[in-house]
Formats: sequence, structure tokens, C-alpha cells
Amino acid sequence: MKTQTGTIVLPAGRWPSFARWKKRGIQTLIFVAPFVLYGIFLLCYGVNPVGLYVSMVKSAFGDLYGFGEVLLKATPFVLTGLAAALPAKAGLVNVGGEGQLVIGALFATWFAVFYLNAMPAWLGIPLMLIAGALGGALWGGLVAVLKVKGRLNETIASVLLNYVATFTVGFFVHGMLKDPESFNWPFSPEISSSLRLPIINGTRLHVGFVIALALAALVWFVLAKTRLGFRIRVLGSNRLAAERAGFNINKTYFWVLVAAGMLAGIAGMIEIAGIEGRLRATTGANFGYLGFLAAMMAWNHPLRLVVTAFLLGMISVAGNTLEIGSGLPSSSVNILMALVLFFILGGRRWSR
Repeated sequence: MKTQTGTIVLPAGRWPSFARWKKRGIQTLIFVAPFVLYGIFLLCYGVNPVGLYVSMVKSAFGDLYGFGEVLLKATPFVLTGLAAALPAKAGLVNVGGEGQLVIGALFATWFAVFYLNAMPAWLGIPLMLIAGALGGALWGGLVAVLKVKGRLNETIASVLLNYVATFTVGFFVHGMLKDPESFNWPFSPEISSSLRLPIINGTRLHVGFVIALALAALVWFVLAKTRLGFRIRVLGSNRLAAERAGFNINKTYFWVLVAAGMLAGIAGMIEIAGIEGRLRATTGANFGYLGFLAAMMAWNHPLRLVVTAFLLGMISVAGNTLEIGSGLPSSSVNILMALVLFFILGGRRWSR
């Protein structure tokens, strides 16, 4: 429409509509571009990317078992992602989900093998869950003490403690927790069948996935709807404002890191009670780092984290098909994960 001065004025609502279409276009590009680039990578190795992608989708969603495997993979990613997302809301960077998970698995296995084997499921499983949470909280508490009392950077402290945790588990599975009937293989005795998490018939999916969803909802509720969550968010967005408001900064840092460790420790317990049934030196390898990746992709939002963890779980399950269908190692699927992360982070900045 023209005004008297000859200026063209678009009808109301035209620009918001354009902005919506632009946003959708960016979101589509973010989703498609990593797979296009990864397809070019596959073509360089003589692999048909379209056929391989179809096989990967069928392996993840072709039947109930495959879909259950995706959810199974996503479960520890959700919990270790929460262990990164919760401190991030307070302005902290916790990369220690890996170590907190394996220490939680160590505690859960120790109590299951030596104290809980004769207990019924209704009592033994909750106690095992508490033991895993306690182990993760202890390891998260070490990071908290180093941060609050030692004034060390929590990122460096949590990363280094991951290696200490791995060697600690190795010490126990080669020593006091080693199965005497393992033919010298380093793993613990198998836990009692009464301590295994119930599964859905026809799959390996267990109720641990429900626990992960419930904890994601709980963390979201605390952060979004409670006074404590408000204090955490204020601290994360402006520490100076939090100090002037009289917030106890160090106390908040301490308990946020302890709570993050508990979440990752529960993931360790679920791996033992739901999947492996015994502790190994490789239990939960890289789950903490992939959970941290899922949290970054979700911009530390607890509910969006469930979606990004599901995406990483789908890619992880599809990695087996990649190895069979292309001859490439299954670890090459990590390239696709990295591309997805780069485009999500870059797209977020672009959309802003």
C-alpha cells in the first residue's frame, strides 16, 4: 500500500510472517546440512549415503527392538546432560559427568554385591539407586570443594577427576571387586537378578528411561518454578547482581555441583542394574562427554535435552549399521555428531 509520500508500507503481519519463514528455513538448514556434509564424506569412501541413511533409519525405527535401543542409549545421555545443564544455569561448566557416572556405578555395584544381593527388588533397587546417587554426589562434591575452597576452575578440576575416577574403577575391578570366576578378566561379580531393572518384553528397554524423564522434568520444575531455581538462574546470568542481592554464592555453587554429581551417579546405577549387570573397567565409557554434548545442543534446557539426547541415541544406534553397511568403523559416526553440534551452535548464533 502506498502513502501520500509514495512510500510503500507492507500490511500488518507481513514482516512477522517473513521472520517465521526465515526461522523455519534456518532450522531446516541446521537439520539437513550435517547429513549433506556427512554424505559427501561417505561418497569420498565410495559409500552410497542415501542407501546408508535409509538403513540407519530402519535400524533405529524399523521395529520395537530398534526403537527401544535408541531410548536405551538416550537414557544415560539425559542424566549426564542434566549433570552439565544444571551447573550451567549457575554459570558453572561441569565436564565431570563421565567420572561421576562411573563412581556412581562403582558404589551401586559395591552395595549390590556385598550388601543387597539377598534383598527383594522393591527394597534392593531403591537402595542401589541411593548408593549410585551417593557415589556421584561424592565425586561431584570433590569438584565443589576444589571450586569453593581451593578456588580452582571447575572445568579443569572435573575433567581431571574423570581420569582419576576411571583409574579408581580399574583398581577395584582388578582387586577387591574382581569376580573370582572371571578367568582373570577384570570385572565384578554379577549382581542378583532381583536387583535388575524391569524391561519391556521384546526389547532391552528398562524403567531407567522413565527415571531419566522424571528427573529431567524435576530439574526443569526446580529451575523454572521455584525460588531456588530463580536464585540459580540469577547467579548464572549475573554473579555481581546475585552478590548484591545477598545470595550465598559459594553455598549455591557447592550444592549445585553435588546435585549434578547425584544425577550422573544415578546414570551409573542404571547402567549396572539395567544393562551390564556387573561393573567393568569400560562401564559408561564416553557417556558423560556425550551427555555434555547433548546439554550444549539443547542450550542447557532440561526438557529440550531429552530431544537432543534422543537424537544422539539414534545416531549411536545407527553407528552399528554404518560399520556393517559401509565398512567404516562405527566410531566414524562421531563425525556426524560433531557436525550436528557445530550447526546447532552456529545456527543459534545466526538466528540471534
